[in-house]
Amino acid sequence: MRTRVTELFGIEYPIFAFSHCRDVVAAVSRAGGMGVLGALYFTPEELELELKWIDEHVGGKPYGVDVVMPAKYEGADLGDATEMLSKLQGMIPDRHKRFVEDLLAEHGVEPLSEEGAGKALLGWTDATARPQVEVALKHPIALLANALGPPPADVVVQAHEHGVKVAGLASNARHARKQVEVGVDIIVAQGTEAGGHTGDVSTMVLIPEVVDAVGEETMVLAAGGIGRGRQMAAGMALGADGVWTGSIWLTVDEADTPEKARGKLLDATSRDTVRSRSWTGKPARLLKTPWTDAWESEKSPGTLPMPMQFMLISDALRRIGRSGDGELATFPVGQIVGSMNQVKPAAQVVYDLIEEYVESLERLNTLTED
Repeated sequence: MRTRVTELFGIEYPIFAFSHCRDVVAAVSRAGGMGVLGALYFTPEELELELKWIDEHVGGKPYGVDVVMPAKYEGADLGDATEMLSKLQGMIPDRHKRFVEDLLAEHGVEPLSEEGAGKALLGWTDATARPQVEVALKHPIALLANALGPPPADVVVQAHEHGVKVAGLASNARHARKQVEVGVDIIVAQGTEAGGHTGDVSTMVLIPEVVDAVGEETMVLAAGGIGRGRQMAAGMALGADGVWTGSIWLTVDEADTPEKARGKLLDATSRDTVRSRSWTGKPARLLKTPWTDAWESEKSPGTLPMPMQFMLISDALRRIGRSGDGELATFPVGQIVGSMNQVKPAAQVVYDLIEEYVESLERLNTLTED
């Protein structure tokens, strides 16, 4: 296939695969697409190890790194990451802490040992994401992507100085134009069907709006509900230069998705997700479970702003992950989960996407024949 993004990055297929799992990233890049490692859950030291591993296993193929540098979040003026963490922890209301503990107790979730405690503050802030950017740019990455608003202009300049292209996620045309204003090279137009942080405009409506808003010079990737070749063809027909995928890699052979969560994902339908603030404080599409229901109930104290909500629940999520039946366990995933009902190698998923994409084009061509 030849599109502007395949020529820009020297890849065979215009398929970008976001994953927090290094094995998935390397496998997709080796198969001809481009794997993009989500850096959010890693400390700078851990990220260095992950990227070194990818460098050694990607076979010289290009790959990218995704960071989260929100345009707005609580505590942006509270100093460095350590100072911010201390101050924000003191701002979490006791009633929210009690609500979480009561919810866990209701479902029989045991406490963690001190050694098992989670990371309270991840890369949800500028202060925590910048060290991740520094680490990423020391490696031969081809793409730096940012979510939750346009990246800082100086980060875009820094990436370009390293010969690295920059992508930014946008959930509406206004956001896309802001991304272009700071120098972003590629817009990931992400419809509400997507997993994780997402807006409320559907992919079918969003893609042409963004393509028209940013003009012909800016490349656009279609995202949100794309996990089949037919959906890929639709995104390209709407004006996109490629597709950005995420959820479909959660159930591949290489994924490090916990078995309890993987089973839930394989059994879920496209109606089993919900946009909820219960994960980070910003709307994110999650697997619908008693956890998401509880935060919408009359007993809920309401969610906290980012990054305080995740600070509140970080240890709770780890406790839930280690619990017996995992009833409360949720997971960021898109509506495409209804089609994720079989475990396959990542490379096979890439090839299946392309095969169905070609079949879709051939079918459309028959409709225009005399």
